[in-house]
Amino acid sequence: MTTPPQTRPVLVVGATGFLGGKVVDELLNRGKSVRALVRTTTDAGRLQSRGVDIARGDMLDLDSLVAAMQGVDAVITTAAGYTRGGKNADAIDTLGNANLAEAAQRAGVRRFVLTSILTSDQTPNVPHFWHKKLAEDKLEQLGVPFVALRPGAFVDQIASMAGNPVDKGRLTWLGKPTVPLTFVHTSDLAAYLAAAVDAEVSDGERIDIGWDRPVSVRELADLMGARAGKSIKVWAVPSVVIRGSGAVVGRFMPIVKDMAAMFGWFETGRYVADPRRQEQVFWPAPSAEDAVNRLTDELSNTPNAETRPGSGR
Repeated sequence: MTTPPQTRPVLVVGATGFLGGKVVDELLNRGKSVRALVRTTTDAGRLQSRGVDIARGDMLDLDSLVAAMQGVDAVITTAAGYTRGGKNADAIDTLGNANLAEAAQRAGVRRFVLTSILTSDQTPNVPHFWHKKLAEDKLEQLGVPFVALRPGAFVDQIASMAGNPVDKGRLTWLGKPTVPLTFVHTSDLAAYLAAAVDAEVSDGERIDIGWDRPVSVRELADLMGARAGKSIKVWAVPSVVIRGSGAVVGRFMPIVKDMAAMFGWFETGRYVADPRRQEQVFWPAPSAEDAVNRLTDELSNTPNAETRPGSGR
């Protein structure tokens, strides 16, 4: 007797990370059985305490991925070597993603949900963006039934990269603060990723994920300030300094050159999502005001009384 697909677990790759942990929460809240791929040296106690099945393995070990995917209904990967850093960062984003695609093809998973990046197909000069495009291509090449969500910049990371802007009264940015771009809130992205497991989409779809409109960092600071009831200024590092640092330091630390290229791409004004398909498949895109208000409440350690889009409450 075969196990019905709806009762089989969803494998989450990157479940111990910030985004991956939220995806696990979303899946469990939806009544899904969850399995997490966890490296042998990583503590999985929190996941186990929530009833998550643990599969020990590594993205650079194809056999461990094939074993982890046995009997699963779907796979969601939030893993990113670029954000994790370390000597294997590039290998994780290239060979690791290729291994995931190969394992999914061998295991015959019903759906593979890839956390990609907005405009990744337009940015061969931004390595960690381009690696996501290559991951999409690999899944397509192998005939894996997948959907790629392409979110904008994580506003909770961007806003806090130089400390809490609500406490400091200052938001730091690298480049021009007046160029509009697409942001996402990590909690919202986690909800989209979990919903994508059963969403009515065609295999191979790439879906932009963002807000109702792009906003500049200057507007972001103004919205945060209005919510917090205080002035939040923007301290911007000129793009020429970023490019110069990337060129020099990048010879020894490729991640710095990669980051400089990313912020250079932001300045083109082309890092902008088209939310139409997002809204057709899921639910109305959150407004910039709603998303920033929720972020500001979190940073201010105040209760968030607003309802998250798509929460069903």
